[in-house]
Amino acid sequence: MKERNFYFDNAKFILIFFVVFGHLLQSFTAENEWISTLYKVIYTFHMPAFIFISGFFAKGYLQKGYLPKIVKKLILPYIIFQLIYSIFYYFLYSKSDFQIDPLTPHWSLWFLISLFFWNLFILLFAKFKAVYSVSAAILLGLAIGYFDSFSSLLSLSRTFVFFPLFLIGYYMKKEHIFCLLKPKIKVAAISIFAIVFAGFYLFPDINYEWLLGSKTYSEMEVTSISALFTRLGFYILSLVMVFSFFSLVPRKQYFFTNLGKNTLYVYLLHGFFIRIFRESDLQNYFTKPENFLILACASLILSLLLSSKPITSLAQPLIELKTSNMKRLKLKIRFLLQFYRKKLLN
Repeated sequence: MKERNFYFDNAKFILIFFVVFGHLLQSFTAENEWISTLYKVIYTFHMPAFIFISGFFAKGYLQKGYLPKIVKKLILPYIIFQLIYSIFYYFLYSKSDFQIDPLTPHWSLWFLISLFFWNLFILLFAKFKAVYSVSAAILLGLAIGYFDSFSSLLSLSRTFVFFPLFLIGYYMKKEHIFCLLKPKIKVAAISIFAIVFAGFYLFPDINYEWLLGSKTYSEMEVTSISALFTRLGFYILSLVMVFSFFSLVPRKQYFFTNLGKNTLYVYLLHGFFIRIFRESDLQNYFTKPENFLILACASLILSLLLSSKPITSLAQPLIELKTSNMKRLKLKIRFLLQFYRKKLLN
């Protein structure tokens, strides 16, 4: 059982690393083909896999108090960080007026509001057999692209586009996922990653924005029936990449494993660092491909830092609306101070 817990914590931490790394790479995609290709490959699986895991762990939706729990876990942090980001952007971009729009999520906050809706949708969709529910969710994801008014309003476009991944995750069992860990499947997964990388590199004109799920078909300048097949193709690509990723996740415990439970902290906090980085002169130092290894290291360090006990203790009142980590941290500091005081006195 412990190994299985290690597995999912490993998966979540590795995914949040790719979220941070992908956001750091975004500034350089227009300048370097290799970086652009790597960026596209990351986007085929990192958020789809996160959404898949979220659905996998939504099996307790019938438990008493589930709805109030997700309101506290998702909606209240969304409101708080929507305000914080509004203030942050006002000063960072020297805006002339201060505005708060609760219906248009700031940047990465779309995931919170979409995750809330997915947890509501599951109350209805889980009543039906998997094949019918998933088929209906895919049809909704395909159809939403024709509604221009749903592009950014409450993240409704992404909510419907990515809901099939959440639903598939919900219907998955542990034994299904652990079947992916067979050696032959691992080899196939590595081959798939290589093929997808080569595909994006050889065909750079493929519009990666299909992977974001945030734009309507008219914004993508594809309004014919072919848009449905294009989105369906990207659904298949994302699913293949998600399963390939899960087949490569290690099951043993590592130095980062226990931090996998704190990925929401990294997700909500890393955006401040990314935005500052994009507005700074630091970007000018990353002109050579080999320098991007530094960005990978920086992404790992930032992920480790923002999921660490001191940071989660400080941010817990904003994200979880409680202070239990802070109390434990104060007790540890007090214990250490008393310990070293005794050592000095002796």
